Amino acid sequence: MTIPDRFPAVLAAAAMGVYLLVVVGATTSLTEAASACGGWPACGNGAALPTATEGWIALGHRALAVVVGLLVALSAALAWQDGADRRVRGALALALVVYPAQAGVGALVAVGELPAAVGSLHLLLGMAIFGAVLAGLAWWLEAETGDPDDAPVDFEPGTDDLPPVEDAPDPDVPTATIPRLRATAAAYFRLMKPRLMWLLCLVAAAAMALAGGPGFTPYAVTATLVGGALSIGASGTFNHVLERDVDKRMQRTNDRPLATDLVPVPHALAFGGLLTLVSLGLFWAVNPLTAALGLVAIVFYSVVYTLILKPNTVQNTVIGGAAGALPALIGWAAVTGEIGGGGLLLALVIFLWTPAHFYNLALAYKDDYERGGFPMMPVVRGETTTRRHIVWYLGATLAAAVALAAVAEPLGALYAVVGVAVGGLFLWAVVRLHYEQTEDAAFRAFHASNAYLGLLLFAVVFDALVI
Repeated sequence: MTIPDRFPAVLAAAAMGVYLLVVVGATTSLTEAASACGGWPACGNGAALPTATEGWIALGHRALAVVVGLLVALSAALAWQDGADRRVRGALALALVVYPAQAGVGALVAVGELPAAVGSLHLLLGMAIFGAVLAGLAWWLEAETGDPDDAPVDFEPGTDDLPPVEDAPDPDVPTATIPRLRATAAAYFRLMKPRLMWLLCLVAAAAMALAGGPGFTPYAVTATLVGGALSIGASGTFNHVLERDVDKRMQRTNDRPLATDLVPVPHALAFGGLLTLVSLGLFWAVNPLTAALGLVAIVFYSVVYTLILKPNTVQNTVIGGAAGALPALIGWAAVTGEIGGGGLLLALVIFLWTPAHFYNLALAYKDDYERGGFPMMPVVRGETTTRRHIVWYLGATLAAAVALAAVAEPLGALYAVVGVAVGGLFLWAVVRLHYEQTEDAAFRAFHASNAYLGLLLFAVVFDALVI
């Protein structure tokens, strides 16, 4: 598929180019490299070549900054040439003005004219440039591909008196004894929502690796991850119980275990209760704070999100992101016995990523969510608004990932490279979603978001453990 406009392609490239400079500048790899290459624009007296690998990294960073600066200038020129609206032109003009100032601060720090602590200003200006370019991209995409009249005006949350699923095949439930036993065993496993387990357990593992220290023991890691998997299973089971009637109305959920009566409700409640007790017991064996956070996570997802947020507010996905962020706090607390800055920043990354991730699924299943009575963003605010919010939340996620790199010292080159590579892939999938506006495009962006977070977390674990 080819994007019909050259402008968003240049804008996306400029945004990720700026982001590459910022995220690399926030990691320890460039901090060490800068000390090996004093001077400006080259090393030593400003004209000497580096004598060590670290110096070449710093010099490469400066050369890349020139290329990215040209991309930002090209974006601003195209904005005027292609007749972009005032918001787009203003955002790119701001980026073009701030860019030399940001480069100047970096140069003064490199030659020793400014204290190293001012390096944080260099980083903040870089994030401002990234935000301005991304804003220009978001506004351009909305103007070119959006439909301001696509938001419904008569939707009311709730599931009373909703029509049943039309043209949906009946769930295939075996009746013979052995096949039904196998199906029942598989149903109990499905109640636990295993597809959520690997990612949320990876969040906890990344937090534990970041925290490190004497509390990072095989016992603590094993007990926390097993307890985390079981707590996710408990939350998923209670979610299935509470949404069983709605599940029967929705095509994508009408084959769930309780919707098909493969598992009786009392049995599911007992199963969820057992998982809760075992998971909290494992958490308690690590420390009481981990157990308390584990209980909060189960209650928040099962009760607050499922019963209060999801059926009643369009912000259900945003606020509900706290459920996915809690494993970061659990992992950090398991190793340190407290809630610390690194764990909070990782939790913020997950919290902001959740809408950028799940809104794609909400677009793909818009009709199903409307049939279920859920006030998801595409149903209530329309698809144009939803796509715009995906861009904004993606940008916020990338910014939070930079903050994590700046605070968490173990993060280095791998984290930077992976974050930029898969972040660029995610952004490009979102740009294509704006133009294609199909179910396939929404699923593509959804899978790109999964790839982004999964690979970023693996990079966190690797950098934290290896470096």
